[in-house]
Amino acid sequence: MKINYNEKLKKLPPYLFIEIDRKKKEAIEKGKDIISLGVGDPDLPTPKHIIEAIKKAVVKPVNHKYPFGAGLLSYREAICKWYKKRFNVNLSTDEICALIGSKEGIGHIHLGFINPGDIVLVPEPSYPVYNTGTIFSDGIPYFMPLLEKNNFLPDLDIIPDDVLKKAKLIFINYPNNPTAAVMPKEFYLKLVEFAEKNNIIVASDAAYSEIYYDENEKPCSFLEFPGAKEVGVEFHSLSKTYNMTGWRIGWVCGNKDIVAGVTKVKDNYDSGVFQAVQEAAVAALTSSQECVENFRKIYKERRNVLVEGLRKLGWQVNLPKASFYVWVKIPKGYTSSQTVSKIFDLAAIVCTPGSGMGKSGEGYVRFALTVSVPRIKEAIKRISLIKW
Repeated sequence: MKINYNEKLKKLPPYLFIEIDRKKKEAIEKGKDIISLGVGDPDLPTPKHIIEAIKKAVVKPVNHKYPFGAGLLSYREAICKWYKKRFNVNLSTDEICALIGSKEGIGHIHLGFINPGDIVLVPEPSYPVYNTGTIFSDGIPYFMPLLEKNNFLPDLDIIPDDVLKKAKLIFINYPNNPTAAVMPKEFYLKLVEFAEKNNIIVASDAAYSEIYYDENEKPCSFLEFPGAKEVGVEFHSLSKTYNMTGWRIGWVCGNKDIVAGVTKVKDNYDSGVFQAVQEAAVAALTSSQECVENFRKIYKERRNVLVEGLRKLGWQVNLPKASFYVWVKIPKGYTSSQTVSKIFDLAAIVCTPGSGMGKSGEGYVRFALTVSVPRIKEAIKRISLIKW
């Protein structure tokens, strides 16, 4: 039997992180000691009090049924309290929908608002799902380069008028993956004005908002700014904040009508988030945040060791203010892919080619701070032995 794949699948680039994971597993099977600085999957364990919460929740018969709807009221109330305390943003429970991880909602929002031929403004380099969701909804991506000369912010002023007329959705992601950039308050204000003027929905991906390194420079929420809730929503996740990537729990919040659109798509695609996981998420959001503070200290130490080590080797790298990524310029005479391949083949270190997340990422590689300090020091030692 001849199997014919949907044309949309043929348009998709290989999912970068699946390819990276495949190569890593093959090398491990061959006995190589791999240091994985590629995929942004935290190595630190989920805090014990969250694990204890799910142990209690998982035995409740009520949690064994379909968890239809926008999520447990207790979960959405916890999100409201967390947003108020963290960002001084007032949310109501009908402005929130629970997600099976923010990735799922980011991929589904297109289906609620994008018709064939509509344009989606996609930053690049960026998280691949912004573009794949566009392809699946028959939308057209318009890529906004994130360049170092612009502090890795999209240049809204150069988007052509004919593109703006067809644009229905814009993605932003700060703290940024992969560049680790942070968006200044002035740009958020400009973005709200831009969205209002052009009738474009803003989808803010704030998955890394709690991984920052200076208490005086905490990342903002898009929803903090006047008019933001009228034009957009924010996606959030417990994955990186509480090391719960495998638990698949997050939310979308903001404009009530936009959230309702995402909820309607989900009602027709899935049956909601496992309620026991939602109860554990309540414990995460409402308990002491000391564990998150401790994680930040660990990532900060790792960041400092990696950046200092690479700089001593002559690599050009900025000190990230947030996220657990380090965005590094590659040696002259190499492409991003060639650099990553050489580091993998000669040093058994996995990192991510900037070009794999968008053509403007060419010239860079991304390192994830997802291994211990001794392993980072070992990685630096191995890289030092490579002749460029």
